[in-house]
Amino acid sequence: MTPGIRRERYSLALDSLRWLLVLIPLISTAPRYTPLTWPLAAVALVASLPMLWLPSKPAWLLPAGLIVLAAASGTLWVLHPASLVSVVVFTTIFYASRFVSLWTALAIGLVMAGTTTALFLRYDVTLRNALLDISLIAVVILLGLNRRDRVARLEQTELALARARTAAEEHALAAALAERARIARELHDVLAHSLSGLALNLQGARLMLIRDGASAEALAQIERAQQLAADGLGEARQAVAALRDDPVPLERAIEDLLAGYRLDTSAPAALTVRGEPRAIDAATSTTLLRAVQEALSNTRKHAPGARVRVELAYSAGEVEVTVLDQQGKRPAPGTSPGYGLRGMRERAEQLGGRLATGPGEDGWRVQLTVPA
Repeated sequence: MTPGIRRERYSLALDSLRWLLVLIPLISTAPRYTPLTWPLAAVALVASLPMLWLPSKPAWLLPAGLIVLAAASGTLWVLHPASLVSVVVFTTIFYASRFVSLWTALAIGLVMAGTTTALFLRYDVTLRNALLDISLIAVVILLGLNRRDRVARLEQTELALARARTAAEEHALAAALAERARIARELHDVLAHSLSGLALNLQGARLMLIRDGASAEALAQIERAQQLAADGLGEARQAVAALRDDPVPLERAIEDLLAGYRLDTSAPAALTVRGEPRAIDAATSTTLLRAVQEALSNTRKHAPGARVRVELAYSAGEVEVTVLDQQGKRPAPGTSPGYGLRGMRERAEQLGGRLATGPGEDGWRVQLTVPA
């Protein structure tokens, strides 16, 4: 429990306990009640009950109760001037200055002024006692106003602290976002450009080695370096997007994979999108992207140089990606699925999707469908 809530509950409990300053005087004066004053005491007691539940609901209940209590207790004070009913009068004045609006407090003040005037006129009250009663009423009013002002200051202080904490959090968040944006710019302007240039240079070196009749081992090393550069470029772009809190669209991510495939193999690779592209959750997007990545890896291994066609289809409730490597002939059926295909199938099943792989008319086909 926060200190503000604890303090508020303690304050409300203390205000409710002040109801005893109404109950005890009314009970202690009971032996002196007459058939006329008994109903007044009952009305005063009922009218004081909203003091037990603060803040009282509906909002008009406490002000109305205090006005009735002021009239009833003031009349009792006039009829029983030497009793503790005066404590009820002072308590009513305190609650009026503490809780209710200015107009309600003014109405209660007028009732109490009439009561005091009637008291002075009915009994032979000396000037000293009159000034003492007026002074006590003034003190009670000042105590109520001071209590009201103190609670208002505490609320304003807590509000100011809350606003300061919010401003500090927003400032820290803005600083963190600015730093992330700076790092993203550095990655994009330095690392991504460098890797892109490295991939192009490695492609040129590979073509020169092929022209000069270099050994297969040298070509394999260059191709491996080219693949690493392409993978690094894709990872750098994903890191930039994550730092900018701007995820890369699935279409662009697949295009990046195909660009790496084209750089690596010099073979055509194209993406076709059907349906209306829409935002999908990160888990689904990652599963689809990994399926394309695994299919391209298998194509490099089992059908090097094959043309690749990728189709991304959006339909109602599903997203489907199909990767087809066009080898120009019907490939032989695979003996057993590798670990990559098993992993793709497991990820698809976790999302409630399905994976289909197998030979087509002129190449190998991988088709993954997931709910989205």
